[in-house]
Amino acid sequence: MGRWIPLDTAAGPVRAWLAQPDKPPRGAVIVLQEIFGVNAHMRAVADGFAADGFVAMAPALFDPVQPDTELGYDEAGFAQGREFVNALGTDRALQVIAATARWLHEAGHRPGVVGYCWGGTLAFLANTRLGLPAVSYYGARTVPVLGEELRAPMQFHFGGHDPSISAEDIQLHRELQPDAQLFVYADTGHAFNRDVDPRHYHAASAALARERTLAFLAEHTS
Repeated sequence: MGRWIPLDTAAGPVRAWLAQPDKPPRGAVIVLQEIFGVNAHMRAVADGFAADGFVAMAPALFDPVQPDTELGYDEAGFAQGREFVNALGTDRALQVIAATARWLHEAGHRPGVVGYCWGGTLAFLANTRLGLPAVSYYGARTVPVLGEELRAPMQFHFGGHDPSISAEDIQLHRELQPDAQLFVYADTGHAFNRDVDPRHYHAASAALARERTLAFLAEHTS
């Protein structure tokens, strides 16, 4: 359903996976990757949003430091992904997100953001620093920046048994961002939406979170 397109950004040229619905769109969404790149799973996530009626773009955030990155879900992939996150830095990641939002605005859309893991933290910052409606899935790195002020509607999703974020830190999200929607899925842990990874995927939680995400996008990007 989707295809790669070139995107000019302040961080340099990147690719973005663009998936478009086959009928007039309900809205638009920027899909922000995990640390494994815009791999087959993230492209499928974008395609899924298009199937549900949204124009979806997934920028390849690692392109400024390592083009064409697609990593495996093993220790080597985790280690390489963390290196790329550190090499890219938050500011350049947000420059890529801003360019993606600008492309969608110029195409006549009002985009929101949905991010997963590292992308979930970037989704929060896309809200506070770029003013975009955002949905964050298990973005544990949000904790150090939780004091930033929301500039648009915000939704959080966490697994109740996620080892990367404590119950106390989830509660801190509630306390510091009381205007955001926050959902905890008691029967699951980290990466519960990653349907290609049976170690983490939890179908019921993923389906409920998706239902809530689609309702959020329909309300705030249409």
